Amino acid sequence: MYKFKTALSYFLAILTILLFVLFILYRQDSSFSFEPFYPYSNLILEGILNTILVSLIALVGSMILGFILYILQISKIKYFNALVDVFTEIIYGTPLLVLIIIMAFLIGPAFNSYRRDLFGVIALVIYMSPYMKNVYKSAFSSISKEQFLAMDLFLFTPYQRYRYIIIPQVTRILMPTLMNNFSMIIKGSALLNLLSFAELYYVINVAQSKTFAFVEGYLLMWALYLMLTIPLSQLTKYVERRFAL
Repeated sequence: MYKFKTALSYFLAILTILLFVLFILYRQDSSFSFEPFYPYSNLILEGILNTILVSLIALVGSMILGFILYILQISKIKYFNALVDVFTEIIYGTPLLVLIIIMAFLIGPAFNSYRRDLFGVIALVIYMSPYMKNVYKSAFSSISKEQFLAMDLFLFTPYQRYRYIIIPQVTRILMPTLMNNFSMIIKGSALLNLLSFAELYYVINVAQSKTFAFVEGYLLMWALYLMLTIPLSQLTKYVERRFAL
């Protein structure tokens, strides 16, 4: 009975949102149709694939840089600790849009590189790295000193420590947060359109400029982003339940 009520509640909630969207579309002055975008389906598909690709690259890159920041933060060398703290505060205080512009138009040319799309991706990596660092910090802090003492007592080898104790516990905490961060990166990648990078936002804008179907374009863009992020959100919830986080 409880599951039925829960399912019914979600069905009614989704129906409410759909009815609201239909009401908004009905109230539009002009006729509404996605048909003008049909000739651009291949371009839009390319934009979706580029969005996924660049988001995966940014996710992996920020995981690597975030781990390096975590190692430097727990280092006994005070300079490294201070460097990570200052870097983190700067990134926290910088909007992603501003960071992308600085990376592409200031830092890139300073290194004689005008690959603005490349430095836009690097900006995504840098922006997410402090958040990844905090993920590692939370994950590794879940392993108590008593567990390390027990591993010493039973003479665990380094392989046994990571294989049976550290990695399983860290993974349970890392996975849901990584998927949430991946969703954030997908949404943040829309700002790469400023650099004329052919991701989803940019290709929809290109199609809009040729069809003049701006309302339909933004609604299509919204729907496609939801198709990318909602499954990630649901997968995150499943992982949390699976590992009883």
